[in-house]
Amino acid sequence: MAQGKFTEKLIKLRCDVCKRQNYYTRKNKKVVERKLEFKKFCASCVKHTKHKEGKK
Repeated sequence: MAQGKFTEKLIKLRCDVCKRQNYYTRKNKKVVERKLEFKKFCASCVKHTKHKEGKK
């Protein structure tokens, strides 16, 4: 079967404080080799916290 033309994979973003998976995003694994890290709003913590790329 032919492979898809997209090299992006769906990843989960996990809160560092409460460890809940709050967000999903795409990452091109050929271009970006490091783990993604964003400062986003966590609804369970009710504040902006650091969200890192989680495991599958």
